[in-house]
Amino acid sequence: MADGADTSKTIGDVPVGLGDDAGNAGIVVTQTVTVAEPPGRLPLESGDRLGPITLAFETYGELSHRRDNAILVLHALSGDAHVAGRHTAEDKRPGWWDMLIGPGKALDTDKFFVICSNVIGGCGGSTGPSSIDPRSGEPYGIRFPIITVADMVEAQALLLDHLGIERLLAVMGGSMGGMQALQWAVAHPERVHQVIAMATAARQPTQAIAFNEVGRQAIMADPDWNGGDYYGHGRPAKGLSVARMLGHITYLSDEAMREKFGRRLQDIHDYSFTFSADFQVESYLRYQGLSFTERFDANTYLYITRALDYFDMTRGGRGLSQVFRDVTARFLVMAFSSDWLHPPYQLKEIVSALRTTHKHVSYYEVASDFGHDAFLLEREKMEGVIAAFLASGVRTYHFAPGRPTFRASATSRAAVTDAAKADRPSPSSGETEAGGASAVAERRPRLRRRWGRK
Repeated sequence: MADGADTSKTIGDVPVGLGDDAGNAGIVVTQTVTVAEPPGRLPLESGDRLGPITLAFETYGELSHRRDNAILVLHALSGDAHVAGRHTAEDKRPGWWDMLIGPGKALDTDKFFVICSNVIGGCGGSTGPSSIDPRSGEPYGIRFPIITVADMVEAQALLLDHLGIERLLAVMGGSMGGMQALQWAVAHPERVHQVIAMATAARQPTQAIAFNEVGRQAIMADPDWNGGDYYGHGRPAKGLSVARMLGHITYLSDEAMREKFGRRLQDIHDYSFTFSADFQVESYLRYQGLSFTERFDANTYLYITRALDYFDMTRGGRGLSQVFRDVTARFLVMAFSSDWLHPPYQLKEIVSALRTTHKHVSYYEVASDFGHDAFLLEREKMEGVIAAFLASGVRTYHFAPGRPTFRASATSRAAVTDAAKADRPSPSSGETEAGGASAVAERRPRLRRRWGRK
């Protein structure tokens, strides 16, 4: 860590201490690759095609000789490829899930090769509405095709093809990242050994669709949106700011807001009797909304929230158990007690469907007051469980990271696959694979959590 580096971070809404191992994944460089070049453009669920596609991604750790220690981390709505480490030694803050990724952490980069890419439609280096349309030489704007979570996954599959990775040890994500993880298990069962799905759902709930629509309308009502053609002419900052403020509220919980803000006033002793930000919570939301507009594209917000709303694994009338029928992965499904955007019952629905089809699934509910954002914050309560689950995956995947490896032949790869299928447990097993998790957690650096006004 650089001298004087900041070991605190604001993820979502809560300033927290990251511990003495913050940023220990090291200095990382965002890479890009171009895939789906014409005529091989990527078919989309909408029936349209997209290509060429630039994908921005970062990697951590080393890929084993057998290319079988790879973990794909999937980001949520406002995330990007920078999931851990720092871009320069002077960076004050590491990546958005740094608390879980690095040497000695849950996703131990001394053992695993961790990949994270920005989704298509994003604004973190991957092709999205702010990218140049090669057909016109101008930014796509709203001429960019509508994309879905399934389309995001298919683009990620092209990235893995580029990296020469046939099968993942695990896919992992929270919120929209959890939706992508579930989609990976269903769309590419032969390429995924483990799935960690957190704070997510098998279909976008009605309430979340409603919040997203209000946010989209706020953006489109901003005169500076200009029908989506605002590039080079300013940006719809007011509309995007309101959309972010609304979304931010859904990431919190009543308990978190009461403890963090209560009804405390902002730098005044009594009401101003104006429409200024009298309350700390008002000032906080305004700050969060404004700062968001400096790093995120408004059209991307429209496209990604639409992709979220279209996510429904039961689309077409299939039951969720039927959807999971051909899945071969082992699952860790993690819920958070105060999450009202994706409450625990939505995660339990996934677990129930998996058990109905006799899949190997573990369920873990984290007691937390942080709301939906808890999956980005509760390191001490998650790390041991995740580390133990991944360790079980290594055992059942028949390889041990760090040991001498060899490139498997087609015959040996088939044997490994058959052995993994034979290891699948009976319907009664799989309540939890967190055995030994407490011991793992005790070895982690103790964190320093701090509340405070930013």
